Amino acid sequence: MAKACLEACKAAKKLGLTVSCDLNYRNKLWSREEARACMSQIVPYVDVCISNEEDAKDVFGIEAENTDISKGKLGYDGYVSVARQIHQRFGCKKVAITLRSSLSADDNDWAGMLYDGATDSAVLSPTYRIHIVDRVGGGDSFGGGLIYSLVNGYDAQSAIEFAVAASCLKHSIEGDYNMVSVAEVQNLAGGDASGRVQR
Repeated sequence: MAKACLEACKAAKKLGLTVSCDLNYRNKLWSREEARACMSQIVPYVDVCISNEEDAKDVFGIEAENTDISKGKLGYDGYVSVARQIHQRFGCKKVAITLRSSLSADDNDWAGMLYDGATDSAVLSPTYRIHIVDRVGGGDSFGGGLIYSLVNGYDAQSAIEFAVAASCLKHSIEGDYNMVSVAEVQNLAGGDASGRVQR
């Protein structure tokens, strides 16, 4: 499967297509060494890399400075450094990082950052305090929201805000499918967190 994925990335690059990749390391599927060997071949063909602090460390040994995940301490400058290192090492044009701070198993603070390698700059979304109904699919919804927003020409700030809002809404839905509309995501990204029924 890894070989097929690598060939698909190479073919997409030849065709001038934009390639995105979520590092999303799972230790029950393979070792860190296997993941690093495989992803080090694939990520040079990736334009938009999606990660979090644990995946960057597990797959590439890249760590965010001034961060203690277990204590909920997030160092945003460290995340910019992580994104910059991924860009410099592999050439990814953009690096998106999800920022989760656990208050409890059911309540998290959730945000995101989007780094642009061309300008060496990063933008942050607002931080949402979310009560989790189902966490499964939250990362996929972030990735889907980011891809949608970039394909549709959103600027960097609007793109990361849309991606994070889409993921926030998914956390409130049971199952792994994000059953929300673009308008609902835009409402939340635009500051309407009232939760009022729209009639």
